[in-house]
Amino acid sequence: MRQVRQDVLGEPDVLRVVEVERPEPAPTEVLVRVRAAGVNPVDWKTRRRGGRLGKPPFAVGWDVAGVVEAVGPGVTRFAPGDRVFGMPAFPRELGGYGEYVTARSRELARTPDELTDVEAAGLPLAGLTAWQALVDTAGVTAGRRVLVLAAAGGVGHLAVQIAKALGAEVIGTARASHHAWLSGLGADRLVDYTTQDVAGEVRDVDVVLDGVGGDPGAAALACLRDGGLSITIPTTWDVAAMRETVGNRVRIVNMLVEPDYAGLEALAGLVRDGRLRARVARTFPLEEAAAAHTLGEAGGIGGGKLVLTVD
Repeated sequence: MRQVRQDVLGEPDVLRVVEVERPEPAPTEVLVRVRAAGVNPVDWKTRRRGGRLGKPPFAVGWDVAGVVEAVGPGVTRFAPGDRVFGMPAFPRELGGYGEYVTARSRELARTPDELTDVEAAGLPLAGLTAWQALVDTAGVTAGRRVLVLAAAGGVGHLAVQIAKALGAEVIGTARASHHAWLSGLGADRLVDYTTQDVAGEVRDVDVVLDGVGGDPGAAALACLRDGGLSITIPTTWDVAAMRETVGNRVRIVNMLVEPDYAGLEALAGLVRDGRLRARVARTFPLEEAAAAHTLGEAGGIGGGKLVLTVD
């Protein structure tokens, strides 16, 4: 089978398609024939720095959508031919940029009929990040005020829709060129961070979902009401230092998404209800994974997700 792997850390050109042995499902696992694989910032950060995968050789990629090819002993949730999607194994190695992966059955969910495989591949990691932040961590309910930083991003545009589905008032930061699109997704108010002072424009929110970190994330703490919660996604941000700065006025937590079939099924339910959709900005064939990384790192996506297609 074909799989995109790397032998050294570095620029996108370290990614190469090689032939590897097809995996076999162990007990409680399924073998998935991958039809599409999502590309996420963690992919190119891992490619460049190694991260939790350590030193190469390894294969990046966690978002997958495809068809169950075979099931291992003990699996009752799926049968061959079922369409599935998920982000198995994260943050351990999966090798999602390839023709096949094996995964624990409870790290996958059935793909809604309303989604193509390409659309489904753009949903798991970003969608679960938003779901686990807003539902499991913040407990957002109707009437809460939520500020989503980088609302046009992969996590951000899904968080806008999820927060709205939960009944929250949703405020987002994005370039003016994205405002009409995000309003259509349910954002109640949008702030152009390139021309407006977010902290001066937004006050008394209950939750900040921070997919940016750094100075923008620090400045957004002023937008929180006393006792509010900031959930930061970037793992490079010095959360401990920011906690010392704000004292006990607000709470700051850093979260890392994890495989979660219940969360995937909740996302699928929102899709079926017409309240959630992952925007796919562009697709690339598997052989052009390096080009996808180059575009993603350059910030040239223009809102939404990048997806690799696997023939």
